[in-house]
Amino acid sequence: MVDSFNHCSFGYLRSFVKGVWSFCKGVMNSKSWVFQSFNGVIVVGSLLSFILAIAYAYLFLFPIFQPAIDNSHEIPHSNNSISECNYFEGNWVQDENYPLYDASHCPFAERGFNCLANGRRDRGYTKWRWKPKNCEIPRFNAREILEKMRGKRVVFVGDSLGRTQWESLICMLMTGVEDKRSVYEVNGNKITKQIRFLGVRFSLFDLRIDFYRSVFLVQPGPVPRRAPKRVKSTLKIDKLDEISNEWIDSDVLIFNSGHWWTPSKLFEMGCYFTAGGSLKLGLPITGAFKKAMHTWASWANTTINANRTSMFIRTFESSHWSGRNRLSCKVTRRPSSRTGGRDRSRISDIIIQAVKKMAVPVKVLHVTPMGAFRSDAHVGAWSDNPSVPDCSHWCLPGVPDMWNEILLSNLLSNN
Repeated sequence: MVDSFNHCSFGYLRSFVKGVWSFCKGVMNSKSWVFQSFNGVIVVGSLLSFILAIAYAYLFLFPIFQPAIDNSHEIPHSNNSISECNYFEGNWVQDENYPLYDASHCPFAERGFNCLANGRRDRGYTKWRWKPKNCEIPRFNAREILEKMRGKRVVFVGDSLGRTQWESLICMLMTGVEDKRSVYEVNGNKITKQIRFLGVRFSLFDLRIDFYRSVFLVQPGPVPRRAPKRVKSTLKIDKLDEISNEWIDSDVLIFNSGHWWTPSKLFEMGCYFTAGGSLKLGLPITGAFKKAMHTWASWANTTINANRTSMFIRTFESSHWSGRNRLSCKVTRRPSSRTGGRDRSRISDIIIQAVKKMAVPVKVLHVTPMGAFRSDAHVGAWSDNPSVPDCSHWCLPGVPDMWNEILLSNLLSNN
């Protein structure tokens, strides 16, 4: 880059100086009255000084080389290698090739996430694509992905945000299937938040994409004897969810957690933590989540076969609640120009630190910063229950599609 600067900058300067010299030479060779007196020397000197001043001003105001302004955050890499492409440092750009699918034509997209079907009129939020700063995410090709994932099992584990990503991936891939009847839920279940396991099979490709609902990733527990009356339930933060044995036999494994680790979902509901069989009443939520992530990491280190399973974990997904008690939900028509501090999360930091210490390779899908701008893409009042606004979940199609494009790009680059 420096060599380019030297060559370009001085090339332009050399041309400029040659022009100035030709001009002055012409003046000196002329029989103008200027050189017939001592005043002529002063005039020429002043002229040259003026021209040089203009040249320096030009280079100062319109430099050929301008250093890039880096106002990005430190983005984590996987714990086993540094990827050439940092997918999570970039910006949203408008793209008329989006959306990738119509949720109304996808039987696996929940009605509650289909904002257009629920009355949202503006479609601009579906026309944005995430563009990494120093590389490109390959254009999505459903048929190509299906062929490369033939015979595989993909498993999502997490909360309703994880289920949204699961639904998104299925709808994306269904665009590459001609016979839609060949894609079905293995138990004939409809897609609802009440069911703990959902599995969709692409029979023509022998591909399974499963979802397991495990909002905390660790085991729920009973109320210990002699516990205070305020304790209604517990979480065993030193024990992974009892259904974790069903996650092992997978080729791709994607986790998420975080949105349930809040006072309203825990302490205000009478849910507290236990470890080693002891009640930990004074343990704060962040401390408990850190211990839960340690439990998850230990399980992965001793259980996951890295030669078969590609493992991912997604960071906290930015929400856009506002107001005094963060109960107001105002969905904008365009992405925000500022993050408002939503590009950082203590939950995300804990996830990133846990992965750094792991022995098994895990890639972090650090979606927190990229989602911080998308105040336009939440469900808002366009859900199956419009009386309850939603600034946590995302419309489909929408932001989760981009998570999956990055996920697939990682998988294809590894293969």
